[in-house]
This record gives sequence, structure tokens and C-alpha cells, in this order.
Amino acid sequence: MKAAVIVFPGSNCDRDLAVAFERAGADVTMVWHKDSTLPAGVDIVGVPGGFSYGDYLRCGAIAANSPICKAVVKHAEAGGYAMGICNGFQILTETGLLPGALRRNAGLKYICRTVGLQVATSDSAFTSAYAKGDTIDIPIAHHDGNYFADDETLARLQGDDRVAFTYAENPNGSVADIAGVLSANRRVLGMMPHPERAADAGHGGTDGTAMFSALMEQVVTA
Repeated sequence: MKAAVIVFPGSNCDRDLAVAFERAGADVTMVWHKDSTLPAGVDIVGVPGGFSYGDYLRCGAIAANSPICKAVVKHAEAGGYAMGICNGFQILTETGLLPGALRRNAGLKYICRTVGLQVATSDSAFTSAYAKGDTIDIPIAHHDGNYFADDETLARLQGDDRVAFTYAENPNGSVADIAGVLSANRRVLGMMPHPERAADAGHGGTDGTAMFSALMEQVVTA
């Protein structure tokens, strides 16, 4: 599997994401935000967490209009895989690849701790290693992680089984406790929690490791 990890000014989880891909067996290339193309043959693009462009305007809004994000959109629209974590999730909603928006946390405070996530579907390359209903422990670190979608969009997400993860105990006010969602073709995932920070026993947990291992197997098969 060939993976590309995008690097923006203000990214701070790009290396963590690259290491998680590499440990799963992927060949990883770091791609700068001013590049206009992705490396040839890329299977999956990782859009990492952090504070792209200093979180000016809406979080992720400037990054979504960067040269590389135009290539990411083309990659996804052609059926390629992509995952956005934390700020990456914000960026993918700003590009229109995923529905909804991420707003300021309900408590108006930055939250950084490990939370319980419930697996809402196992029907995706990202979640296939888990069983629906499993609870996994994954860290969060965000100030604008309050997922919002209007009633029509929410009904569509739930009806199409496109909610990937929900919070066991909602930390930020997200509608329907949503922590992650899938695109219509199930090949793009956005999630606020950080599975790449739960892929090394030395960091305190490994519940995210299965996600990257499953991706390696399923993306290569696809």
C-alpha cells in the first residue's frame, strides 16, 4: 500500500500518522501543501491533525483551498481512499468530501484526553477490524470537535450506515454523539479522535493499531 501524508504549516500529527502507516506496512511519502499533485500510485491519503494555517478563519478552511487539497479531492472523487483526523476531518468537511461541519466544543474549552469510542459500523476498510458495538479507547485533542449536521444530513448518514464511530460519553456536544463519518462510497473517513496516537504501546494504548492493519489489507485487496 502506498500512502501519502499531507503536511501543512501548523500540522503536528503528520509524523505520527506516517509512522502508524509505516508500521502497518505502507510505503509513505510526505507531501507538502504547496504541491499540486500526489505521488503516482498512491492508494490512500492521510490528512493529519494540528492547526493548519494557524486555524485562521474556520479551522481547515484555508487548508481546504491549498493546491494539494485540490489533488486530494480529485483522488477521492476517482475512488481513492482518504482519511482525515482531527484538523484533517475539519479540512475534509471544508472540501466537501464529507458532510457536516466541526464547531467550537460545547464547553468552549480545549479537550485533551483518552475517550471511549463505540464502533458504529464495521462495513468499511477503516473499521473492518472491529465489530459493530465494540468500544475502543482513543485520544482526543481538539477545541473545535463539535460535529454538526442538519436533520436531513444526519438522517442520511444514519440511514446509509455512514456513521463510523460515536462517543461513549460525548465530550464536545457533537450531534448524535458522532465522532467519525464516512463518505457515500465509504472510502473517505473523517474522525476527530486520533487512532495514530493509539498505535504504540509506549504511548499508553494500541486500540488504533487494528485500523491501520485493516487498511493495509483491504486497500491492497481493493
